[in-house]
Amino acid sequence: MVGFKATEPYLCPECNKAGKLHDHRKRTWRHLDSCNHKTLIEAEIPRVKCQEHGIKQVPVSWAEKNTRFTLEFESVVLLWLKEDPISTVADNFGISWDEVDGIMTRAVTRGLKRRKIIKTKSFGIDETSFQKRHEYVTVILDKENDIVIDVLDDRKAETLRSWFKTQQSADFKEVESISMDMWDPFINAVKSNFENAEKIISFDRFHVAQYFGKAVDKVRSEEYRAIEISKEFNPLTRSKYQWLKNSKRTDNRTAKRKEFLILSRMNLKTARAWRIKEVASTLWDYSYMGIAEKQWKQLLFWISHSRLKPMITVGKMIRNYFWGIMNAIRLKVNNCMLEAKNARIQKIKNIACGFRNRIRFKNAILFHLGGLDLMPIATR
Repeated sequence: MVGFKATEPYLCPECNKAGKLHDHRKRTWRHLDSCNHKTLIEAEIPRVKCQEHGIKQVPVSWAEKNTRFTLEFESVVLLWLKEDPISTVADNFGISWDEVDGIMTRAVTRGLKRRKIIKTKSFGIDETSFQKRHEYVTVILDKENDIVIDVLDDRKAETLRSWFKTQQSADFKEVESISMDMWDPFINAVKSNFENAEKIISFDRFHVAQYFGKAVDKVRSEEYRAIEISKEFNPLTRSKYQWLKNSKRTDNRTAKRKEFLILSRMNLKTARAWRIKEVASTLWDYSYMGIAEKQWKQLLFWISHSRLKPMITVGKMIRNYFWGIMNAIRLKVNNCMLEAKNARIQKIKNIACGFRNRIRFKNAILFHLGGLDLMPIATR
């Protein structure tokens, strides 16, 4: 039991001016267990009567306002939350799921208040799934410091556009590159907020490679069905993932891969589409922009004359976004850091067995990936 001295002068927590003691109220806080026994702290907390702000409760040094846990207790819970899901932490400390979530929410709020304005020259924008049925949130990453700046509620252009206009967490005056997927809402939002958008927007090479991979698989699927109808020997049987596998992988010397390389030299539509995909993957590391542009245009000419509809569709898309691909080559940027963060976000979601609302999902992302100073500090 913690007491107080009635003779001590008390200050208003709002204006820090001396006030009169009005009364006191008993409050209880959960503290760290002692010898495996639940430990509580009880205190008679004075309330001060201020002429300007009325009756206010005096803050205590061992706990934050509007919480019934001590700072030490919350600090240990936060350390556990960095490694374990909320349900595990709740069972270990004998508190409810909502109480653990409240500790996490206060930590994120505290960290955001402490965070200084982020100055970055390179950041990325990507979407990540929140729930099924195409429910997404937008993640904004500071690529220089490898931290998540913010998480937006959806992937609409208006949401991102208004965030750029109202956000106070980052300074984008010296931005040199913005990496993203070829998603028009993101492109339009950036263009409306950056005058030099067409010089700094860079489209992710792995996103482009994904389109090429899907086109190859579509060609393979169509050709596979055509051969099956003719009832001839089908060389494409069980070869799907061999066409999509990265040729630079270290396991390409296996017997199965050697058989595939023989298959890739056959007169197949899939083999032609695969060769286009392989050439496209080599066109990102040029140092001279003139050569890079020439090689990409040669590839686009090849695609347009390939008579492979899925590939031709990809070629038309690349022509529309060609400027952003050239920016990516010139600036030497991609979205690999964001994709890695996306993988960690999905892991956080899976460990938690999903999230029912975006606020808690956003708090979890910022808690683990926001680079925030989360720990409470005792006041005197």
